[in-house]
Amino acid sequence: MLGASIFRTSIFRTSMAFVMLALALLSVDATSPARAQVNFDRIGGDYLRSPVRSGDPADCAMICERDKRCRSWTFSYPTLADGAFCWLKSSVPQRTQSDCCISGVRGAGVIEPHIKGIEMSTDRSGGDYRNFEIKGKSGEEHCQAACTGDNKCRAWTYARPGYAGHEARCFLKKEIKPPRRKPGFISGVVR
Repeated sequence: MLGASIFRTSIFRTSMAFVMLALALLSVDATSPARAQVNFDRIGGDYLRSPVRSGDPADCAMICERDKRCRSWTFSYPTLADGAFCWLKSSVPQRTQSDCCISGVRGAGVIEPHIKGIEMSTDRSGGDYRNFEIKGKSGEEHCQAACTGDNKCRAWTYARPGYAGHEARCFLKKEIKPPRRKPGFISGVVR
């Protein structure tokens, strides 16, 4: 009888340990920080528009973090008419898909998509043998395809409009240079 009691106590303790572990894992997931979304706008709720001279969406997230009224934010990439801007919002509007922007809520860091062969917010400066303007959407895909189709090209960098001139620009590279973080640039290594 004493052995059965010890066995039940052991099962109870093991079961409780699993329950506690499950609750701990759930609480870690629930408290993990929200992240900003690339290619989304949050329309409405604006109370402040300020230029972002660095062109870095992370600076916009930081401006929101430091302003007590801010509940969400939208960073708009530079256009032909304007530079980059940060829109602070007193509410959290529904997000809308748009290539113009990166949006997030207060406390959210900027996370960019991870696509194999694509280095977001990365410049591989130097080693260029050719560069050209790209007009229209899907510019980074056009730049990557131009590099892939040219046997001389080892790497490429795409600059969004407003970051290396008014129009988007593609830089084809004969040398693979070290990557460095640079907002508004997308790079990749082909061979």
